[in-house]
Amino acid sequence: MSTRNIVLIVIGALLLILGFSGCNGYNGLVQQDEAVANAWNKVQSDYQRRSDLIPNLVNTVKGEANFEQTTLQNVIAARASATQMKVDAKDLTPEKLQQFQASQGQLSQALGRLLVVSENYPNLRANDAFRGLQAQLEGTENRIKVARNDFNDAVQTYNVKVRSFPMNLFAGMFGFKSKEGFKAEAGSEKAPEVKF
Repeated sequence: MSTRNIVLIVIGALLLILGFSGCNGYNGLVQQDEAVANAWNKVQSDYQRRSDLIPNLVNTVKGEANFEQTTLQNVIAARASATQMKVDAKDLTPEKLQQFQASQGQLSQALGRLLVVSENYPNLRANDAFRGLQAQLEGTENRIKVARNDFNDAVQTYNVKVRSFPMNLFAGMFGFKSKEGFKAEAGSEKAPEVKF
């Protein structure tokens, strides 16, 4: 065998290994990208569950004749804003994720105010439907937290793969970019001030 044939065989083998590695890497990136999309869909599903509970909560609270109407209107407006904010799993830019998080945060704040104000209404607090809805909302908030954490884990796994050598070369060639996860809301690093 001539030296030229050996060089061609080595070059051919290297190209074959590189091609196989590229296909395998691409498929791994697709798999991780889909895992991120699936985790995002679960986050949205849990937020939707919370939005679906709100009309029942508002209708139960409306039964209390003296209840502050502005509090109810704020919850309804925040829910409308949060349900209009849709982010496609394939287009999770940091800006869109921040907007989504902000609209959901406004809804959380409005719900929190509603539940705090409801403490002033003993008839409402004694209402079984209201207590049941409160428990469901609390459970849903826990589900949202778990789904957000799972999403962040999926994003981290994806980002590690996209940024690791030599996969970062293939990721760049095929258009895979790092993704953004959920972050704490601004000001959440400060402990709330409790006064008695």
